[in-house]
Amino acid sequence: MKVGVVGASGYVGGELLRLLVLHPKVEISMVISRQKAGQYVHRVHPSLKGFIDLTFSPMDIEKLANSCDMVFTSVPHGKSNEIVKELYERGMKIVDLSADFRLKNPKDYVKWYGWEHPFPELLAKSVYGVPEFHRPDIERAQLVSCPGCMAVTSLLAIKPLLENNIIDTEHIIVDSKIGSSGAGAKVSSGTHHAMRYGVIRPYKPAKHRHTGEIEQELGLIAKKAIKVSMSPHAVNLVRGILTTNHLF
Repeated sequence: MKVGVVGASGYVGGELLRLLVLHPKVEISMVISRQKAGQYVHRVHPSLKGFIDLTFSPMDIEKLANSCDMVFTSVPHGKSNEIVKELYERGMKIVDLSADFRLKNPKDYVKWYGWEHPFPELLAKSVYGVPEFHRPDIERAQLVSCPGCMAVTSLLAIKPLLENNIIDTEHIIVDSKIGSSGAGAKVSSGTHHAMRYGVIRPYKPAKHRHTGEIEQELGLIAKKAIKVSMSPHAVNLVRGILTTNHLF
C-alpha cells in the first residue's frame, strides 16, 4: 500500500514515519511539510536515516491523491479539516491524527475547542479510531480519526468495568500525567522542556478537550450521558502518559 503523510515534520509525524517504515505492507510515497519542504526527512528525524530516503514536499492535494492509496494527516487541530475534506471528496482513505473529526456532535467543537466545525457532515462519516471500541467500523471506514493521547489511556482502562456494570457512572475521575513531547514540536514558554523541567503543574483542570472524547465513547457503552472530571498534569518527563482513573 502506498502511503502519504501530511505534516510529517512534527513529533507525531516523526513517530508515525518510524512505525510506517517498519511495516511490511507499506510503501511511503510522499511526505508533506510546508516548513521543511526540500529537506531530507532524516535531517529532521535523524533516527530515520537509512530507513527513508525522501525529501519533504510542499502541499499538493492532486499529487498526493494520485501517488497514494492512503493518507495520514498530522497537522494542528483546526487546520486538518480542509485537507481531509479535499482528500475525502477524491475517494481517498484517510487517517487523521488531529482532533478535527473525533467528536460526533458539531456543538461539542464549540464547547471543547471554541470553534464551529466547517464540515459537520463529515463528522457522521468519521470513525473514532480505537479498535477495541470500533474495530468492524474501522475496517470499513474511509475516514478514521485517531483518539486523543490521554483520552485513549483512560478509555481502554474504563471500558471493561463499564461494560460489566462494576462502576458508578456518576463518579468518574481521570488523573493523567503527561510528558513534554505531548505538547508537540513547536516551542512555547509553557511547554518547552527546559522551562518545565522539574515542575509538576495541572493544566486545563476544568475543561480539557479530551474530556469530550471520553464522555462521548463511554456514553455509547452506557447508552446514556456520562460526565467525567478530568485533571491533566504536566510532569517532568519527555515521553509517556500515566493515567489513573478513580472509579467507585
